Amino acid sequence: MATVHLYKGRRWFGWYNSPGSYTVAKRYGRLPNSRLWDAVFPGVNEEPATTFGLDGKQGPKYIAAYSGTVIEQTGHIASLLESRTKELEETEVETRRTTPMMVTVVEVKNVVFADVLDVPWMSAKHALLASFPIVISVAACVLCAAVNDWYSCSLILLGIMANGLSCLVIGSARLVLKTPQPASNVPPGDGIFVTNHGITVLKGEEKDVNAITKGAFVLEMSGGPEYRAVGICSLLLVAQFVLQLLLIPQASLFGQVMFVSSLAASWLYTLFLSSLEKEKLQAEVVHAMLARPRMTKFQLNNRTAAAVFTALILADRASNSSYKPNSRKVLDSILPNDTKVWRAWRLKVLQQLDLVGGVRKFDLEQCKLKGFDSEGNDKALLMTLLHDAQQAYEGYVQEIVQRSHFPPL
Repeated sequence: MATVHLYKGRRWFGWYNSPGSYTVAKRYGRLPNSRLWDAVFPGVNEEPATTFGLDGKQGPKYIAAYSGTVIEQTGHIASLLESRTKELEETEVETRRTTPMMVTVVEVKNVVFADVLDVPWMSAKHALLASFPIVISVAACVLCAAVNDWYSCSLILLGIMANGLSCLVIGSARLVLKTPQPASNVPPGDGIFVTNHGITVLKGEEKDVNAITKGAFVLEMSGGPEYRAVGICSLLLVAQFVLQLLLIPQASLFGQVMFVSSLAASWLYTLFLSSLEKEKLQAEVVHAMLARPRMTKFQLNNRTAAAVFTALILADRASNSSYKPNSRKVLDSILPNDTKVWRAWRLKVLQQLDLVGGVRKFDLEQCKLKGFDSEGNDKALLMTLLHDAQQAYEGYVQEIVQRSHFPPL
């Protein structure tokens, strides 16, 4: 049932005698919020989206380049986008080789803020597979009735009704995206996610980026917050488990074979559903919600080059733009090193990042640095780091400026 909200029409394909009804009842029986249902199904009451695995994951840290916003821990939507970026093929930018780091650029625009998210229809193959346990369960029920084995017939029918009604009630919830709307005349929402393995650059308006950094899935179910219908379905699933456990030994051998056959067919279909990666399905919904943004992934072969490459992308803006990104915060969030060499390097890099138009040069020419010996180790390290920055700039010009992957907003 965890995927029932991720496909249109999925809720109509639950009419089969399913195993594991007690486990399902214990899981979803905690959703109803009242003293009665808390006594029947004790445990912590959760929101519907959390109960069905549509919320609760922790996303990466977010640093906004223009507004100064820092979100130490984003939510489920950001986590799904991060997992989506891992599937992209990367383009390598030639730099000094140490530890490779990925930089993924996501251009977000025209996010769909609909009352109900548009989830995909079940495929014909999926619908055909979903019909398999239904046909087997109904056929087993009819055959048991034909040989007057009313124990097996009624117990299979009970399983069909309990699972079918539960899917129908739970699947009737509407999946929506809740996100705060920014004030008017806010700066662009460009920013970065920073993780141990890479950086994700978001480019877009604040309202669109908010859908990723502050948005959340919400399941709107009727009857909340008590959700009495869900409680009744959970009780019905418990009754299915208890009655089938106690009464199926009273059935004939043929009826028991039919009962087990219906459970086996349902188990095979459940196995198929388990093979579908729920997070992948959710990531596809998010990708569609974001109007299928352009995503390009680059591999930089050291963290210094990745930091400069990221800062260059964020600093790229129209010449008439009145907004200026906080490049220092971007660099500090990726490279928090605070030594004499790194401070000198950061000063030189920031001078070049602040240029609008023209050619940037990350070298020691015309750069008077006090406290550095002409042939000392510190100066050699500084030259290496500046060379990394220069390589990142050359890769930026080649891969983004010349190919116009992401024009300034």
